[in-house]
Amino acid sequence: MEKQTLSFQAEVKQLLHLVAHSLYSNKEIFLRELISNASDACDKLRFEALNQNSLYEDQPNLEVRVSFDKAARTITISDNGIGLSSEEAIANLGTIAKSGTREFMDKLSGDQQKDAQLIGQFGVGFYSGFIVADRITVESRRAGARPEEGVRWSSQGTGDFEVETLTRERRGTDVILHLREGEDEYASTWKLKSIISKYSDHISLPILMRKEEWDKDKGEYVQQDEWETVNQAAALWTRSKGDITEEQYQEFYKQISYDSQAPLAYTHNRVEGRSEYTQLLYIPAKAPFDLWNRDKRGGMKLYVKRVFIMDDAEALLPVYLRFVKGVIDSADLPLNVSRELLQESRDVKAIREGSTKRVLSMLEDLAENQQEKYASFWKEFGAVLKEGVGEDNANRERLAKLLRFASTRADEGVSFADYVGRMKEGQEAIYYITADTLAAAKNSPQLEIFRKKDLEVLLLTDRVDEWMLNYLYEFDGKPLQSVAKGAVDLGKLQDEEEKKKAEEAATAFKPLLDRLKESLKDKAKDVRVTTRLVDSPACLVTEEGEMSGHLARLLKQAGQSAPETKPVLEINAEHALVQRLQDSERFDELAHILFDQALLAEGGQLEDPAAYVRRVNALLTA
Repeated sequence: MEKQTLSFQAEVKQLLHLVAHSLYSNKEIFLRELISNASDACDKLRFEALNQNSLYEDQPNLEVRVSFDKAARTITISDNGIGLSSEEAIANLGTIAKSGTREFMDKLSGDQQKDAQLIGQFGVGFYSGFIVADRITVESRRAGARPEEGVRWSSQGTGDFEVETLTRERRGTDVILHLREGEDEYASTWKLKSIISKYSDHISLPILMRKEEWDKDKGEYVQQDEWETVNQAAALWTRSKGDITEEQYQEFYKQISYDSQAPLAYTHNRVEGRSEYTQLLYIPAKAPFDLWNRDKRGGMKLYVKRVFIMDDAEALLPVYLRFVKGVIDSADLPLNVSRELLQESRDVKAIREGSTKRVLSMLEDLAENQQEKYASFWKEFGAVLKEGVGEDNANRERLAKLLRFASTRADEGVSFADYVGRMKEGQEAIYYITADTLAAAKNSPQLEIFRKKDLEVLLLTDRVDEWMLNYLYEFDGKPLQSVAKGAVDLGKLQDEEEKKKAEEAATAFKPLLDRLKESLKDKAKDVRVTTRLVDSPACLVTEEGEMSGHLARLLKQAGQSAPETKPVLEINAEHALVQRLQDSERFDELAHILFDQALLAEGGQLEDPAAYVRRVNALLTA
């Protein structure tokens, strides 16, 4: 075949114009794409040779070679894969195939800046070479064809390309990039190796480059005739678990996470079914400094058939598992998958669900069989895991079993199952209290009746707890009940004498309650006698269904608005201060002091601290 000049398909012309003239933010992906194509060509040869072994000719070992020529300003990516015939070169290199590029073209808007971003999202395979090259030459011969049936394809990436016959002894393909002005940095062993290490380290084929040695006379590194493998050539996650040592798992974690410590736990699995993928997931030993940044990308790396696609693929795990590091290698996703497409893909949804369950299984195993490790995990990541109770309805019950709290029996490590197992006979609810600190929770007046009756109360002090409780109502059929909301009701645990005594006190103290309601009408929604107090004169509680004072304070601290609600003041009719209040000439001052002390005891802030100080000083000097 004599040299022919042919025109590109219309869509290719538009694509090449964008590649050549739009500012591109990640130029180095051209090498990833071309190495990926070379790897695919070798895979195709391996498949066709199953029925025709002669296609291997005299080269049974498949490989990819990357070389450069500084003087000629070229980079060459070579493979000994299936190769191209003249017809295939014309069809495949001049027309957009079914590789996702047509979808890319359908989304072009005419806005060069936006369209250039789409190139990165969809990938452009072979055409990405024009990001750094102003001319590309392809020399190829199909496996099984005669040497004189080779083909040379060449284009400057404008409107047309040239094709001619070539005599070529070797099967396979050479893609030669003639670098643009200003792109000479890519004609460097160090630069090419670093790109290969970043994007193509786990291609299963060996990627070879020429060795370099220092030449004293020239004062520079000089390429040698000897070739060396510059990638691992076998992705760790694709190997059998029995062939990987504990040390290798740990070193791989450190490599992908930049963490100097070994992981707390990991899981390595191959999943088959509707979606086929491999997962290697790690739980770090320590929380990163930006753990609470929910906008931070996740720690998952996405590969497709061992080709690196993206770092921080947050769609692969829910936000509340953002501390997990690892690799997902899918056999189903296209190489040109974007972050936007990840959000919509059914295959990604299956990967996300499967990986979430795998992480939860790993945590369940730690909680059951390695309690010290789980305690360490909970200290670092427990508060983040609680976010999942509200965000992951499908796994809410599993997450509830993994939760750990402090309680009036222990400062940490109490599970709902532990609590339920210790519930007293006749106890119908799981009692809890929320507070800013553990000390504030422990010393809350609302706990007094529970201590008296030896009833355990969970102490919830994480900022996320109040939000979590909007989604968690019960465990194992036992409702969760705040000791600081509504009138205290201990059900069967409160004997008839106590109930009768409380009713009599409410009747006897009605005049006092009415006076307190009037005096505190701007602060308290209601005033009532309570049985929850033993040593304290008063406490504040919230009505059922209303926002707690603790949550309202958290919202205000975060700069958000909170509904203005008034608490209920509950008084201990047997306390000396309440007894004194009935006959005091300073009733209003004592009433306000009683309210303010109750507010301080629950961790609230006084609206007018100076007024409180004046009232206390006046009583002290009276």
